[in-house]
Amino acid sequence: MVGRAGELAELDRAWSSVVLGRRRSPAVAVVTGGPGVGKSLLVAAALDAFTPRPAVVLSGAARVHSPAPYDWLAAVLSGRDTARLDLPADALAWLAQQPTAPRERYAPGTLLRLAVRTVRVLVGAGPAVLVVEDLHALDPASLNLVGELATADGLPALLVVATRPAAHAVSPELAGRTLARLCGVRGVVRQHLGPLRPAEVAEVLTQVYPDPRPELVHEVWRRTDGNPYALTELLAAHAGQDPDTLLAPAGSPVPPESDPASSPSAPPVPASRAAVPESTPGRSTRRRAAPESGSGSFPGSAVPPPICLTGREVEVLDCLIAGMSNKQAARALGISVRTVTVHVSNLLRKTGTASRTEVALWAVRQRPSRTQSVDHEVVAPASAYPRQ
Repeated sequence: MVGRAGELAELDRAWSSVVLGRRRSPAVAVVTGGPGVGKSLLVAAALDAFTPRPAVVLSGAARVHSPAPYDWLAAVLSGRDTARLDLPADALAWLAQQPTAPRERYAPGTLLRLAVRTVRVLVGAGPAVLVVEDLHALDPASLNLVGELATADGLPALLVVATRPAAHAVSPELAGRTLARLCGVRGVVRQHLGPLRPAEVAEVLTQVYPDPRPELVHEVWRRTDGNPYALTELLAAHAGQDPDTLLAPAGSPVPPESDPASSPSAPPVPASRAAVPESTPGRSTRRRAAPESGSGSFPGSAVPPPICLTGREVEVLDCLIAGMSNKQAARALGISVRTVTVHVSNLLRKTGTASRTEVALWAVRQRPSRTQSVDHEVVAPASAYPRQ
């Protein structure tokens, strides 16, 4: 991974401490950063490099919409055969969020203890890795569970938590307390991922284009703010084309001389080799899309008109940023694929972009500082989206 070698080495050392049995409780690693900086990619790369391979990997995340108690554990249990687990069947039904769960519910404290016990049973003799994606979006019950697991005596595991800062959480105060608890664990690994530096952007571009010019590197870095997701999407949008097309305004037609069929200097290397966007189906990032100029390009000095997005368009936009297909977005939002397609078309029209990639790139690159609701619409002037 470009620019993340030190972080990978830290995670590897934390895993070694678990494998060697040097700890009485789990090792803890907390990875923070904004959307698109590569938190999930870092965790995946670390898991792939761990030696020996983890005997058990338990990974879960919050639901995109309507969080429910123990979402993280429900995601872990999804698709697993729980019949062999030595746990009360009715408690498992609650924790797994099964539709057949009985109406009578355990007391919160009892359910929390059963949740910890469930994880212990799944980990067994270990060593295991517990991956918590998007802690900032988790429900309170899951946050309590994560805190308990971090100090669970005799649990042979590495607990890896990826999250945005607590200020961006669904429950900022509770998320902040949970992060403070995690960061208070002895030997905790704390990492904050920032944007890539220009030299690192140059390294990524070199994987796609031989010897990129310094001015190209600088402009791509400026245009993406060094955000790995934005960089990946930009490269994907211009895959197989001449590198100069990276400098063209968003939505501009590809000039004939830049057609991939007539440009041998730009081999069609997949952008995924350079960087992988931090997005998986079922995850959501909170962003709003708005152009910085009326022409549809990233730079611009003209004052643009306000961008009005309906509540549903904002939800569809979140799904696009998360890398979902129309079908996945429809499933996540509980609407039809045709309805998603209409909303995507409206987003492209309102933002002046030409593709799903471009509107997602804009949303990742720009952050709203203020919004207001007018007749059930989210209204935000493009000037309210400052550069990150």
